[in-house]
Amino acid sequence: MSSFLSPTDVDLFTERLVLRSWSTAEVDAVLHGTRLAHWAVDFPAEGDQVIAGLFTEHAGWLGEYGHRQVIERDSGLVVGSVGLFWPPADGELEIGYGIVATRRGRGYAPEATRALTEFALTAPGVHTVYATVEPSNPPSVRVLEKAGFQRVSSEQNLTRFRATETDPAQR
Repeated sequence: MSSFLSPTDVDLFTERLVLRSWSTAEVDAVLHGTRLAHWAVDFPAEGDQVIAGLFTEHAGWLGEYGHRQVIERDSGLVVGSVGLFWPPADGELEIGYGIVATRRGRGYAPEATRALTEFALTAPGVHTVYATVEPSNPPSVRVLEKAGFQRVSSEQNLTRFRATETDPAQR
């Protein structure tokens, strides 16, 4: 079960995680290869480095409905990231996620994805959150299925999943 704060609060909380917006210092640390004490030993992963490099081009990704670090509540360590590619297009937002290798298999990715999706669906004008994955990546497919997303199409080696404001899993 996930729960979240109102759209005016910064952090989102689930049973085991905190989803916190990236700070400027954290982005700079990733970009400059500096290790911070509150990161899991294998954070940032390659995907986190790519996203951090794109924040200057996409300032909205650091906003209220943007990208978040996934923090393990028990340890206080950043163990991954989850994010919305803001702004929405025709009421739809894309979501992406990643958990570092040392924390995979614990259900953190579906938990974080579900919480950020629920939050995203509270944004004005947003009715759908979607993700596109390669079918050759079964762990990513399972994340979306566990997070309550529905498979809606498959083409050119990509499968599209979505969650909408009317999906029972997102209420």
